[in-house]
Amino acid sequence: MLLGATGRLSLLRRNRGFALLFWATAGSAIGTYLAALALSVHVYDVTGSGRWLAALLIADFVPIVLIGLTLGPLVDRLSRKRLMIVSDLVRALTFVILPFVDEPGAIVAVAAVNGIATGFFRPAVWAGLPNLVTDDDREQATSMLTTVENVAWTLGPAVAGLLLASNGVDVAYWVNAVTFVLSAALVSRIPGGMLRSEDRITKGHWRELREGLGLVVSSRPLVTVLVVWSTAGVATACINVAEVIFAKHDLGAGNIGLGFLVSATGVGLVIGSFFAATALRALGMRRVYPGALALMAAGFGLASASPTIVFAAVLAAVATIGNGAAIVCNQVLVQRGAPDAMRGRALAVLMSTYYAILGLSMAGGGLLVDSVGARASWAVASGIFLVAAVLAVGLTAGLREERAPAGEPSGIERIRVLMEEIDETRQREQQRGAPDVAVLAPRDAESRLTP
Repeated sequence: MLLGATGRLSLLRRNRGFALLFWATAGSAIGTYLAALALSVHVYDVTGSGRWLAALLIADFVPIVLIGLTLGPLVDRLSRKRLMIVSDLVRALTFVILPFVDEPGAIVAVAAVNGIATGFFRPAVWAGLPNLVTDDDREQATSMLTTVENVAWTLGPAVAGLLLASNGVDVAYWVNAVTFVLSAALVSRIPGGMLRSEDRITKGHWRELREGLGLVVSSRPLVTVLVVWSTAGVATACINVAEVIFAKHDLGAGNIGLGFLVSATGVGLVIGSFFAATALRALGMRRVYPGALALMAAGFGLASASPTIVFAAVLAAVATIGNGAAIVCNQVLVQRGAPDAMRGRALAVLMSTYYAILGLSMAGGGLLVDSVGARASWAVASGIFLVAAVLAVGLTAGLREERAPAGEPSGIERIRVLMEEIDETRQREQQRGAPDVAVLAPRDAESRLTP
């Protein structure tokens, strides 16, 4: 396991383009998750209204939905490098403006602009990633990029909390702006051709959009992500909506306990995403994807019956190990199911569909929590995750597993195969009465070395 972890980290040294994208994503993600808490605090301090907080959440994910359904082809048609740089600079500008804005409607409007930029940035990153690495490194690179996003998901709110407690929202906004500028600077050093689609598409916007939608519903790997992860999104919404009430009311843990629970899920996401590539290489997609979802079902189901916040946090961390692994599986399936020239559109469609279902399910999750309580809502979510795991079993059954090409084993496996070939050759030569030395030093090779 440690060797696998070391190998993934070595990718940062071996591949400069990927290293630049990795650190750019890290900076951008920290800024994104830092912004989420800072904006929520700002809006609540100004309004004291839950409705304005809801409006802020809608402004955050609705642009992603609209981009996927209407503007996805731009991720493939435009330079992905320029799209990422412009997105970062727009987000930096929004956080330069926000310290001077106190009207709640204006705050939400600026947040919506930030959401639009994020809606372009993330599909461009994930669409361009496979072009930066070799086929053998794709799963490792996907795992690492997902891991750094999950680390940012854990650290961003914590950093925001410290900044808000000591200096208020203005300093948090300025720090946010800096993270996006640094991300843009790093992306600018990546050769543009390494992120761009191989083929330019010029068939017309709406035709290209229809082709992207058609690809998602016709490619088996993409259908798998669409069906399975959309189902899981319903369960995720129930978990997220009930989380605060479960920790503070049902378990009586207060704000400190809630923070502990959220941090534990972040740790699980990091662990699951970091080791997902190792699991995929050892077990294959047909085992890892359903298994990850089953782990989510088991972890959250047991957590729903937990008597203390400590047990709940540990079990939630176990569940999110599966969550982190499943996210990597999603990205790998997209890489396998979408050609480079259409990958951006496919990602945009899948992301928009997921966020649309997540938003609608959050509304339903609120009704569920009010009617049956937070514990029961987590138990219901566990059952939905189990349904997603069953769907994953059926949909991955017909998928072709991608392993190292035959005849090109590596490391210990290469040595083992070579030794087996030598033993077989020696046995054949001994049966013919030929000397063993012929196995290691054929005569024609020896003659070329003789003066």
